[in-house]
Amino acid sequence: MSNREGHPAIEPSGLKFHDTVAHLIAKGLNRHGVDLVFGQSLPSLLHMACAQIGIRQIGYRTENAGGYMADAYARITGRVAIVTAQNGPAATLLVPPLAEALKASIPIVALVQEVNRNQTDRNAFQEFDHLALFSSCSKWVRRVTEASRVEDYLDQAMMNACSGRPGPAVLLLPADLLSETAPACVRHANLGHFPLDRTVANDESITQAAELIRSAKAPVMIAGGGIHISGAAQMLATLQEDTHLPVATTTMGKGAVDERHPLSIGVVGSFMGVNSATRHQRSLITDADVVVLVGNRTNQNGTDSWTLYPQNAHFIHIDVDGTEIGRNYEALRLVGDARETLKALHRVLISGDLSQRQANRATLEQRIADGREAYFKESLSVRQSDARTVQPNQPIRPERIMHEIDQRLTADTIVVADASYSSTWVANFLTSLQPGMRFLTPRGLAGLGWGFPMALGAKLARPTSAVICVVGDGGFGHVWSELETAIRENIKIVLIVLNNGILGFQKHAENVKFGDHTTAVDFAPVDHAAIARACGCRDIRIEDPSLFGPALDVALNETPDDAVAANQTTVIEVICDPDAFPPLTIFTSCLESKP
Repeated sequence: MSNREGHPAIEPSGLKFHDTVAHLIAKGLNRHGVDLVFGQSLPSLLHMACAQIGIRQIGYRTENAGGYMADAYARITGRVAIVTAQNGPAATLLVPPLAEALKASIPIVALVQEVNRNQTDRNAFQEFDHLALFSSCSKWVRRVTEASRVEDYLDQAMMNACSGRPGPAVLLLPADLLSETAPACVRHANLGHFPLDRTVANDESITQAAELIRSAKAPVMIAGGGIHISGAAQMLATLQEDTHLPVATTTMGKGAVDERHPLSIGVVGSFMGVNSATRHQRSLITDADVVVLVGNRTNQNGTDSWTLYPQNAHFIHIDVDGTEIGRNYEALRLVGDARETLKALHRVLISGDLSQRQANRATLEQRIADGREAYFKESLSVRQSDARTVQPNQPIRPERIMHEIDQRLTADTIVVADASYSSTWVANFLTSLQPGMRFLTPRGLAGLGWGFPMALGAKLARPTSAVICVVGDGGFGHVWSELETAIRENIKIVLIVLNNGILGFQKHAENVKFGDHTTAVDFAPVDHAAIARACGCRDIRIEDPSLFGPALDVALNETPDDAVAANQTTVIEVICDPDAFPPLTIFTSCLESKP
């Protein structure tokens, strides 16, 4: 066989290396429950050693997208995710996903190849100071230089990623070390799941918290993403029902409760603007006399720039990371795992007198129901908008698209959103149907372009679930290349691109803040459906809102004998209204002033 230039082709002859450090690492990953690795080429020997023992390689197109895939995979499986990269420019592209994982407390272990040990500090090709690079975006970073320490360091990486407050760890691997003969395996523990160690707040603090809740006239609980990290949703649902406690969530906490429950408030924070699902529930937070925070970072978006939570309330804060408690609100400290601490709090609460809480329940439920009804009435015109059908030149309202998606959700559906407006549409207009339902939104750093790769990682984590991903055209432009990954790896998701031709949040916010906008916020027209078709995905372009629901049905429901479509990502591009403002509080004044 010859190549196109007529030279003999170089064919594989079988792996030349055996029982190397790369093989030892592969065995260690297998011991920790790893069954797939997100990686491109280097460290090549590691990927080939993994393949020999059945660990699947998912080849991304860019390292940052590979890191986002790993992030979602960890969130859904409850196991540490592995991503790899070579030294230099490839390694630098891991910084954004690892920074998101650090802020959002997601365990990822990055295995990064470095130059040969005898080439260090000699300006070898693509040499870089990776220790400095990763020190700001990981919990732990080390370079291993001795074969005898490989298992030790791999286990340390796993322990640091999965213990305490989870997060990313980085292990740096010199290229020549990987091909060195390995020592025998001596370790046997499986440390690749999280939470690795479950702690619980002390009895005295739990008793004090229970007394505050029992005696409160208007308590409220606000659950963050820590509920999902801890796997505490069922325990939270039990506490909500048995102790008659109203529960709201942050964006990352969405899905922690069944949002149809009469004591569920919905997502609160900066997303409580005009047409918001919780706009008319705001007083449930602002009037509270006791606020219970669980796995909640009290960040800017979750607190509406620290204006939402009441000034004079008593705060109780449950978090595995004691440094988060009291960061923005002085609180009774319940340092411990969310599930175990909620379990202990539930046990103490139900052992005492909850008659006052029970007596107040009917009034509280009616108040929440009235707020929901007000939302349904206020948002009806945009949720059921027939724009484009009624007025041919008017683009589709995103709320109508979300309304159609909401009608088709099941409790097992995984919904993924990009940052910016996509997360806002999902948080407000889709309904959590059971405790623990997953809505993945990149809110640690909230970078654009993360939604689509995260959806691929989520589908790999739970192949039996339908995965619906909502992105804007601005964010999707960052990661078009991963359409090829979806086809090559046979990953089927439904990708909905809300194409409004602008960087919506940027343009609208600039207009509100400055009275004008920069030139970078308007895009040239792009046919995203054509890009999808060119990559081998099924493509649908929607300009009539009445056609979106049927298109989504086709994308979600394949006949069993349709072997191609069964593993084919569908891209549904929807031409949307660039003047559609999501329910963000920063836009409330300008929207309320419109006739």
